[in-house]
Amino acid sequence: MTPLAVFVGPMASGKTKVGRRVARDLGVGFVDTDRTIVADHGPIAEIFARDGEPRFRELERAAVVSALQTDGVVSLGGGAVLDPATRADLATQRVVLLTVTPQVVARRLALQAGKRPLVADGVAQWERIFAERRPLYDEVATATFDTSVGDFDSIAREVAAWLTT
Repeated sequence: MTPLAVFVGPMASGKTKVGRRVARDLGVGFVDTDRTIVADHGPIAEIFARDGEPRFRELERAAVVSALQTDGVVSLGGGAVLDPATRADLATQRVVLLTVTPQVVARRLALQAGKRPLVADGVAQWERIFAERRPLYDEVATATFDTSVGDFDSIAREVAAWLTT
């Protein structure tokens, strides 16, 4: 089995929301690796506080390996592309990169306060992390969609149309 599409991108770009809608529109399953980790190991912020980022990345890699064995739509956490093995695995996938502007992400992060340990200090930290990871996202991406304008449903329709052409 291989996923129909894998979503990557920075935190709060809409990978879960768009990915879930694409899966629904195409009638396939959906796996979010961050949600898998939370279900199996507890909240991500707690994992970071208790065990540190290296342990979280180990758990994330295991979740990615498992998710890539499915045939639906997969959403990866923002930092999953940091792992060279994950990037190698993505080389054979249809990878959708979702981007978003700092202005829009600031609003989204405000709604998720406390849930994103790497951006506890706000949008400036998000911008730095996105700038660092952007080359990795671009390396693995097959197509890029911006989620700054429009609603998640219309963006999902655009992605679904791309996947089915």
